[in-house]
Amino acid sequence: MDSSVIELPLSGGVHRAFMMPFKDLSLEKVPLANPDEVATFVTEKRRREHLSGRYLLGLALSEWGCGDLSYLEVQRDEFRAPRLAYIQGVWQRRALPSISIGHAGGHAFVALAPAEVGIGIDGELLERELAVNAFDLMAKGEELHELLSQPQHAMRMWVKKEAVQKAMGLGMHLNPRDIQLSIESNNQIISIENLKIQLDYYEHNGYRIALATTPQEVRPMSAEDTLLEETRSAMDANPDWGVGCKTNRKGL
Repeated sequence: MDSSVIELPLSGGVHRAFMMPFKDLSLEKVPLANPDEVATFVTEKRRREHLSGRYLLGLALSEWGCGDLSYLEVQRDEFRAPRLAYIQGVWQRRALPSISIGHAGGHAFVALAPAEVGIGIDGELLERELAVNAFDLMAKGEELHELLSQPQHAMRMWVKKEAVQKAMGLGMHLNPRDIQLSIESNNQIISIENLKIQLDYYEHNGYRIALATTPQEVRPMSAEDTLLEETRSAMDANPDWGVGCKTNRKGL
């Protein structure tokens, strides 16, 4: 793995997370970047952070055990949440991990988890602070009162809430004011919409980092997946069964 990549020291679980400083990369070096999406970026900063995040994702997937990245693409759902998928026409059925990507303070962050686990990662520089006039946009009720009395914990709360939004795949479609957290706790389990979410916070390499995980339904099989499964079953049942023409190489 690239020597500039740091694997984050997570405690327990089966997920993995990595961070890396932004790099100047060409599209050719980032197979998981979508050229059409990159072409829409107005600033060089946005291009740089996007390419760095996708590059780090590729490195993380290699560490996870995924093979040829040219078989994969990053898709977005209606909430703009990213997920891995095989490109159309690639007959693969191996489960792909859940992913989360973040950018902050010149670094990209990537977290991976098994397909049945939703995952979210967020990070911010330790030195960064949140303006008091933004507190009521992220908290309400007793939580808001606690924040106003302990403003030093505001950014800690922000990264934790963003990690939860990502793990649930909703982003800002889940109002951060509806995510009720313990202000000073580093590790806690919260409930939202009948989901149990494990939330962990720690500080590493000059950053506040939050990681959230929650059980999720594995994406149902596509028509291509179903056809592949039926084909494999037929081949297992009859070793002499094949697809298309059988060729005798010696007769060519």
